[in-house]
Amino acid sequence: MRALIHRNVLRRRRPCYPWKIYRIQTSPFHKHAPHQKEARDPRLKDVDELIKDQFATLRQDYQVPKHPIILAHGLLGFDELHLAGQNLPGIRYWYGITEALAARGVEVITATVPPSGSIEARAQRLAESIERKAGGKAVNIIGHSMATSQGLDSRYMISRLKPPNVSVRSLTTIATPHHGSAFADWMFKRIGPINIPKLYQALEFFGLESGAFQQLTMKYMADSFNPRTPDLEGVRYFSYGATLRPRFTSVFRKSHSVIQEAEGPNDGLVSVNSSRWGTYKGTLDDVSHLDQINWTNRLRWYIWTLSGHRRNFNAIAFYLDIADMLAKEGL
Repeated sequence: MRALIHRNVLRRRRPCYPWKIYRIQTSPFHKHAPHQKEARDPRLKDVDELIKDQFATLRQDYQVPKHPIILAHGLLGFDELHLAGQNLPGIRYWYGITEALAARGVEVITATVPPSGSIEARAQRLAESIERKAGGKAVNIIGHSMATSQGLDSRYMISRLKPPNVSVRSLTTIATPHHGSAFADWMFKRIGPINIPKLYQALEFFGLESGAFQQLTMKYMADSFNPRTPDLEGVRYFSYGATLRPRFTSVFRKSHSVIQEAEGPNDGLVSVNSSRWGTYKGTLDDVSHLDQINWTNRLRWYIWTLSGHRRNFNAIAFYLDIADMLAKEGL
């Protein structure tokens, strides 16, 4: 009898380990009761137009826009990066995206601009690239902001430069810091005014111009860039933002934390609020800045699949859907 009581006491006091609960919740064979709803992340309580898995898989039907699509990369971006010489395959910025759009009949042009430099200088090069490659055709610009800035280059080109041989019908920006970045503010504060010139010298030593970095601060965007860069009548402006819940190994853990505290939900580099410009099309849920250009680590998704996770985002499906949206807008 004493042994039986002892066993029962131990059974009642056995702790419920969190990892066991997690396995039950994420198992592919576990089904919620019909009346239960998925709990919403409290950090996203102020995020509207949340897109959870709309772009998880490819559809069969995508319409083709009237005009060519210009893919323009952001600050520190590139068309194709050759780390081991020109004779070996390079790393493509728009990995698989240009081919997928072309396969669906979309005319795609990749714009070539410097990986760094001021917004004004990059906008000039963007105009020259479009003029040379589009041959006078009207175009739709889609831009991703690797380390930010691309959408700002395009806005400046459209609004201020107004190149006579470039006709832009629409600009769609993805995670572009239209209102600046708290992480840029944090970086400049950490570096300090004394060391900023040294940082610029180091960047220039490696062939990188330093002009754009200070233009990404929230103060510069609010007090200088946005007031003097109004939208151009006749051009349609669309934008997307994204949120991220970084895992332990994520390269965005620190930047995400800094931006989360200052601005709220973000994708690791750009906040949802800063991404909003023109007609806001929605917020990609749990999609990092690199996921947005198809740089998602395949090994990560494979491991997640084994643990019961379902892939929530396919960058190719996302860009095909943007092309479809432009077609339905008559662009």
